[in-house]
Amino acid sequence: MTSGQSPPDPLTKGERTRLQILEAANQLFSGQGFHGTSMRQIADRAGIALGSIYNHFDSKEAIFITAARHFHPIRTIIPALEADEGATVEEVIHHSADKMYDTLSQRDDFMNLLLIEAVEFNGKHLPGLFSEIFPQAVQFSQRLVDKPGSLRDDIPLPVMVATFIGMNFSFYLFQQLFGKMMDLGDPDQLLHQMMDIYLHGIQPGGAS
Repeated sequence: MTSGQSPPDPLTKGERTRLQILEAANQLFSGQGFHGTSMRQIADRAGIALGSIYNHFDSKEAIFITAARHFHPIRTIIPALEADEGATVEEVIHHSADKMYDTLSQRDDFMNLLLIEAVEFNGKHLPGLFSEIFPQAVQFSQRLVDKPGSLRDDIPLPVMVATFIGMNFSFYLFQQLFGKMMDLGDPDQLLHQMMDIYLHGIQPGGAS
């Protein structure tokens, strides 16, 4: 490649168009809901002809499902967690919680998309999305086994991971919905207190 030339685009024309559709749909769904968004609006936002959408997706719901998978923050979170350099189980848990919350907080669209899935679809796509994403989180969790610090052998590792993810997503949702109404202190401190509960329980000295 000579000086001044742009690197080759790794995407084909069809892949670029598909991504444009997903990006446009994600913005529109997040801003005005699933039922409030038309296929024509998606096409206009993507800068393509309406008929071109159907070369890539057979329905608006198919676009929603694909966009939810493509833009799910877990795809950003997992690589960040895998790069964590925490020396112990406790450090990894605290660092990972920070990274999850920071990533989720930067995604203004995510809360809206969750509500759309819950309200407009009654959560029917969540099992499929979870089954696709959860194995990535379980792979990350295997690193905990090799870190200094004891893990309970009576709780399966996938259950530990599901609880960790659930607590972090719940904390994010709580902050989004109630954080401004309840004066519970600094969110970062609250998050670390919650992770201490995750690690040690709420009873003095931890579980017996």
